[in-house]
Amino acid sequence: MEQEQERGITITSAATTCYWQGMDKQFPNHRINIIDTPGHVDFTIEVERSLRVLDGAVAVFCAVGGVEPQSETVWRQANKYSVPRMAFVNKMDRAGANFLRVVEQVKDRLGANPVPMQLAIGAEENFKGIVDLIRMKAIFWNEEDRGLTYEEKDIPEDMVDDCNMYREQLVEAAAEADEDLMEQYLESGELSNDEVKRGIRMRTLSGEIVPMFCGSAFKNKGVQAMLDGVIEFMPAPTDVEDIKGEDDRGNAGSRPSSDDAPFSALAFKIMTDP
Repeated sequence: MEQEQERGITITSAATTCYWQGMDKQFPNHRINIIDTPGHVDFTIEVERSLRVLDGAVAVFCAVGGVEPQSETVWRQANKYSVPRMAFVNKMDRAGANFLRVVEQVKDRLGANPVPMQLAIGAEENFKGIVDLIRMKAIFWNEEDRGLTYEEKDIPEDMVDDCNMYREQLVEAAAEADEDLMEQYLESGELSNDEVKRGIRMRTLSGEIVPMFCGSAFKNKGVQAMLDGVIEFMPAPTDVEDIKGEDDRGNAGSRPSSDDAPFSALAFKIMTDP
């Protein structure tokens, strides 16, 4: 919309689609349907309409401003519809950026259970990349090509202790997903990377935890790892409970998410401004 371009904000919900195979092309080609919702308090109803049809949500927080009053409003709306969530802390290249401070705000102000999946390497003008706490590898994006390529390296020495501590918290969070994982963790003190991902996914889908990612969309750093997180931890349409409703005669029924089932849809946006 012209007004959106003038003000630099989202006014109405907009739908788009992207395809993603992973940073290392490690996944089959996935189609991700995205609904961008307004953040301004005056357009809260647009968010409400969209949340009704979302399978999962990525909450975007500013690394400087953190959890703002409107963040709390939207979070309560997502609670109302039991939408599984992960979070992306954006603008890590801005002055005053602090990833872990925002993690604490998500816990204290939103009453959520945030689980950092990464740690930022540097901040503000020195933000260089992230440490993947599952694989325990540092990822540095190339600034010369605007983040199109990246390098994997060992974790910087001054971050090793912090990474080990947050890695342990991550594994503990995954182990609490079910008895088998907990038994494995208690016996060996560790889980494999696949087991960690499985546990985090299970607890994310149930709404128990919120995986936290960080980066700078402007500099194209961290967005790729966040999209990997969407594929690994957010629900597919087949993970969502059957939709309940009524047929033309008023009889109650339900419809599964299946290619073999008759067509059904949830209409959430019945007006649009060309």
